[in-house]
Amino acid sequence: MTWNSTLKRTTPLRARGAISRRSQPIKSKGMKGSPVSAAQKAFHDQLASRIGCVACRMDGRFNDYVSIHHIDGRTKPDAHWKVLPLCGSHHQDDGLAIAVHPHKAMFETRYGKQMDLLVWCIEQLQLQNLEVPDGALAAAGMLEIA
Repeated sequence: MTWNSTLKRTTPLRARGAISRRSQPIKSKGMKGSPVSAAQKAFHDQLASRIGCVACRMDGRFNDYVSIHHIDGRTKPDAHWKVLPLCGSHHQDDGLAIAVHPHKAMFETRYGKQMDLLVWCIEQLQLQNLEVPDGALAAAGMLEIA
Protein backbone atom coordinates (compact mmCIF):
# COMPACT_ATOMS: atom_id res chain seq x y z
CA MET A 1 0.00 0.00 0.00
CA THR A 2 1.25 3.44 -0.80
CA TRP A 3 0.09 6.88 0.17
CA ASN A 4 -0.25 9.89 -2.09
CA SER A 5 0.55 13.46 -1.15
CA THR A 6 -2.89 14.03 0.36
CA LEU A 7 -2.49 10.97 2.64
CA LYS A 8 -5.09 8.91 0.83
CA ARG A 9 -4.74 5.26 0.00
CA THR A 10 -3.74 4.47 -3.54
CA THR A 11 -4.64 0.81 -3.25
CA PRO A 12 -8.28 -0.15 -3.05
CA LEU A 13 -9.80 -1.53 0.13
CA ARG A 14 -11.00 -5.10 0.01
CA ALA A 15 -14.55 -5.67 -0.95
CA ARG A 16 -17.02 -6.21 1.82
CA GLY A 17 -17.31 -9.82 2.83
CA ALA A 18 -13.79 -10.63 1.71
CA ILE A 19 -12.01 -12.64 4.35
CA SER A 20 -8.46 -11.91 5.31
CA ARG A 21 -6.48 -13.50 8.08
CA ARG A 22 -7.10 -10.54 10.35
CA SER A 23 -10.85 -10.46 9.82
CA GLN A 24 -11.40 -14.12 10.66
CA PRO A 25 -12.88 -14.68 14.11
CA ILE A 26 -10.45 -15.81 16.78
CA LYS A 27 -11.09 -19.40 17.74
CA SER A 28 -10.89 -20.04 21.45
CA LYS A 29 -9.55 -23.30 22.78
CA GLY A 30 -12.08 -22.95 25.58
CA MET A 31 -12.29 -25.20 28.60
CA LYS A 32 -11.22 -28.74 27.94
CA GLY A 33 -13.29 -31.62 29.21
CA SER A 34 -16.97 -32.05 29.82
CA PRO A 35 -19.09 -29.22 31.20
CA VAL A 36 -19.77 -29.08 34.93
CA SER A 37 -23.17 -30.55 35.86
CA ALA A 38 -25.57 -28.87 38.25
CA ALA A 39 -24.78 -31.48 40.93
CA GLN A 40 -21.06 -30.92 40.51
CA LYS A 41 -21.52 -27.15 40.69
CA ALA A 42 -23.55 -27.54 43.89
CA PHE A 43 -20.76 -29.72 45.34
CA HIS A 44 -18.16 -27.09 44.41
CA ASP A 45 -20.30 -24.43 46.09
CA GLN A 46 -20.52 -26.54 49.26
CA LEU A 47 -16.76 -26.96 49.34
CA ALA A 48 -16.15 -23.26 48.84
CA SER A 49 -18.68 -21.99 51.35
CA ARG A 50 -18.45 -24.66 54.06
CA ILE A 51 -14.79 -25.71 53.88
CA GLY A 52 -13.03 -22.75 52.29
CA CYS A 53 -9.40 -23.15 51.28
CA VAL A 54 -8.41 -26.58 52.51
CA ALA A 55 -4.75 -25.58 52.85
CA CYS A 56 -5.64 -22.51 54.91
CA ARG A 57 -7.82 -24.77 57.09
CA MET A 58 -4.83 -27.05 57.66
CA ASP A 59 -2.93 -23.92 58.76
CA GLY A 60 -5.71 -23.05 61.25
CA ARG A 61 -7.43 -20.30 59.21
CA PHE A 62 -10.73 -20.05 57.35
CA ASN A 63 -10.67 -18.43 53.91
CA ASP A 64 -13.75 -18.84 51.73
CA TYR A 65 -12.36 -16.72 48.88
CA VAL A 66 -11.45 -19.76 46.79
CA SER A 67 -11.38 -21.25 43.35
CA ILE A 68 -11.91 -24.90 42.50
CA HIS A 69 -8.73 -26.84 41.76
CA HIS A 70 -9.06 -30.01 39.68
CA ILE A 71 -6.82 -32.62 41.28
CA ASP A 72 -6.22 -34.64 38.13
CA GLY A 73 -7.01 -32.23 35.30
CA ARG A 74 -10.36 -31.45 33.70
CA THR A 75 -10.59 -34.19 31.09
CA LYS A 76 -10.38 -37.48 32.98
CA PRO A 77 -13.41 -39.37 34.27
CA ASP A 78 -14.83 -37.86 37.47
CA ALA A 79 -12.59 -34.79 36.98
CA HIS A 80 -15.27 -32.40 38.27
CA TRP A 81 -15.76 -34.49 41.41
CA LYS A 82 -12.03 -34.72 42.17
CA VAL A 83 -11.62 -31.10 43.22
CA LEU A 84 -10.31 -29.05 46.11
CA PRO A 85 -11.23 -25.54 47.21
CA LEU A 86 -8.04 -23.46 47.24
CA CYS A 87 -7.39 -19.75 47.72
CA GLY A 88 -5.36 -17.93 45.12
CA SER A 89 -2.10 -18.22 47.06
CA HIS A 90 -2.44 -21.97 47.52
CA HIS A 91 -3.68 -22.55 43.98
CA GLN A 92 -1.31 -20.48 41.81
CA ASP A 93 2.17 -19.39 42.88
CA ASP A 94 2.21 -15.77 44.03
CA GLY A 95 5.10 -16.13 46.47
CA LEU A 96 2.88 -15.86 49.56
CA ALA A 97 2.21 -19.55 50.20
CA ILE A 98 3.10 -23.02 48.94
CA ALA A 99 0.95 -23.35 45.85
CA VAL A 100 -0.13 -26.58 44.20
CA HIS A 101 0.81 -24.99 40.84
CA PRO A 102 3.76 -25.35 40.28
CA HIS A 103 4.90 -26.82 43.62
CA LYS A 104 2.76 -29.97 43.82
CA ALA A 105 5.36 -32.04 45.71
CA MET A 106 6.01 -29.29 48.28
CA PHE A 107 2.26 -28.68 48.63
CA GLU A 108 1.57 -32.38 49.28
CA THR A 109 4.51 -32.66 51.70
CA ARG A 110 3.04 -29.85 53.79
CA TYR A 111 -0.70 -30.52 53.50
CA GLY A 112 -1.04 -34.16 52.44
CA LYS A 113 -1.95 -35.94 49.23
CA GLN A 114 -4.66 -34.17 47.29
CA MET A 115 -7.01 -37.17 47.27
CA ASP A 116 -6.62 -37.42 51.06
CA LEU A 117 -7.53 -33.74 51.32
CA LEU A 118 -10.64 -34.40 49.20
CA VAL A 119 -11.65 -37.21 51.57
CA TRP A 120 -11.10 -34.86 54.53
CA CYS A 121 -13.26 -32.18 52.87
CA ILE A 122 -16.08 -34.66 52.24
CA GLU A 123 -15.90 -35.90 55.84
CA GLN A 124 -16.14 -32.30 57.06
CA LEU A 125 -19.26 -31.76 54.93
CA GLN A 126 -20.79 -34.94 56.33
CA LEU A 127 -20.01 -33.82 59.89
CA GLN A 128 -22.07 -30.71 59.11
CA ASN A 129 -24.96 -33.04 58.14
CA LEU A 130 -24.73 -31.99 54.50
CA GLU A 131 -25.62 -34.43 51.77
CA VAL A 132 -22.62 -35.26 49.60
CA PRO A 133 -23.46 -36.49 46.08
CA ASP A 134 -22.71 -40.12 45.28
CA GLY A 135 -20.50 -38.99 42.40
CA ALA A 136 -18.19 -37.18 44.81
CA LEU A 137 -18.17 -40.13 47.21
CA ALA A 138 -17.38 -42.57 44.40
CA ALA A 139 -14.60 -40.36 42.99
CA ALA A 140 -13.03 -40.14 46.45
CA GLY A 141 -13.34 -43.91 46.97
CA MET A 142 -15.81 -43.45 49.81
CA LEU A 143 -18.97 -44.97 48.31
CA GLU A 144 -19.95 -48.22 49.90
CA ILE A 145 -21.20 -50.68 47.31
CA ALA A 146 -23.82 -53.08 48.62
